[in-house]
Amino acid sequence: MKMKELLLFLSCVLSVSADALHSGIAILACSASDGEYMYGLDGEELAYADFNKQEMIYPQPPFIDHGTYPGGYEAAVANVQICQQNLKVVGEDMKDFPPKHIAPSVMIYTRDEVEFGEENTLICHVTGFYPAPVNISWTKNEQKVTGSSINTPYLNTDGSFRQTSRLDFTPQVGDIYRCAVEHLSLTDPLTKIYEVDSSARSDPGVGPSVFCGVGLTLGLVGVAVGTFFLIKGNECS
Repeated sequence: MKMKELLLFLSCVLSVSADALHSGIAILACSASDGEYMYGLDGEELAYADFNKQEMIYPQPPFIDHGTYPGGYEAAVANVQICQQNLKVVGEDMKDFPPKHIAPSVMIYTRDEVEFGEENTLICHVTGFYPAPVNISWTKNEQKVTGSSINTPYLNTDGSFRQTSRLDFTPQVGDIYRCAVEHLSLTDPLTKIYEVDSSARSDPGVGPSVFCGVGLTLGLVGVAVGTFFLIKGNECS
């Protein structure tokens, strides 16, 4: 959704429990010209409507036997249209009550342990914000990078939202990555930095240094013990 349009934002959320171990959620949200429609289960996004591609998207990995929602996209379109009609009706009454904006918190980390030259994924996790969504962009060494992905906003239990952006990368020493987050609550983007440095892997010289240090320590102990017995022997004579 366009950020400025979220000043008129209406969301309809349905949360249900299938049993004591599982909880599902369906999110419908709209602005004056855009919408969100998503299904989730146990905190995972199962499906969402892509109104540009005009189809339901199932973001789970291909090896997972995920379910499908026949007629899901058509239902999403119909529900977003209803949401937008409702938004027109209540928009005039809500003009004097601007929505409360809650700023996000951001963290950046790698999917796997870093190995130089080995492909990995940087994850920028944004949570605790309202309303949805946020805009996330990436730079590498001050240069804008493309190819990142971002999931649809997901509802937290406290009514705020969370979103995650992922960027595939190959770690090289000295590279600096930045994740910049834009939101209605922020006057300037909120930025987190990930820097690839030599501490990302063990120094091959650490092992020999440790062994040399241990050897030197044992040698000094041996000299001290020998000197002690030599002195004692001289006293006895």
